[in-house]
Amino acid sequence: MTEGRFITLEGGEGTGKSTLLAALRGKLEAAGYSVVVTREPGGTELAETIRNLVLHPPEGQVWSSMAVALLMNAARTDHLEKMIRPAITAGTWVLCDRFADSTRVYQSVQKGVSVEVLKMLERSVLGDTRPDLTLVLDAPVELAASRRAERGGQVDAFEMRDQAFHEAVRQAFLDVAKDEPSRCAVLDASRTAEDVATQAWKAIESRLFVEKQGAPS
Repeated sequence: MTEGRFITLEGGEGTGKSTLLAALRGKLEAAGYSVVVTREPGGTELAETIRNLVLHPPEGQVWSSMAVALLMNAARTDHLEKMIRPAITAGTWVLCDRFADSTRVYQSVQKGVSVEVLKMLERSVLGDTRPDLTLVLDAPVELAASRRAERGGQVDAFEMRDQAFHEAVRQAFLDVAKDEPSRCAVLDASRTAEDVATQAWKAIESRLFVEKQGAPS
């Protein structure tokens, strides 16, 4: 049995990751692939519990950057062991809304944890399980903010940060993509959802299908 592939979506809040995940899932399933869509932090019962603790801490309580980094990696360990690795081994494609890049970006931007420490944790937790492709959705911070306002809902601990924080997050994701061009593809997320999905599918075709089994029609 051929192993599945592992695709992660990264980017700031409001860049359209959830919309793109749904489009890619539909495209892959229509082509005959088994697909699972998941998210981080989350994906398993224990990891979802950690997600709630991190994103919605009790009123008046704030996690330190190091505490968040450790919690995210604890959730990721459970996610990898119970969902991601078994799915890939079984031949299923895994599409994940955020992964290790988000932990590295958000916690380093907050200046609370050094990049060296974050990378050490990342290496220990991920081992050989690395994304085959990371799609980095990039859009102006003002546009992303307006999209978040339009969708409404509960605001989490990261979304409520100021514009300077979100600008730094945007640049940090672009830096990750620049440093790892063989893994990352930057998408112009300021365009329509259909255009973004087209960009993403072209990246999947050129980077994953061509080298393996040929792109499906």
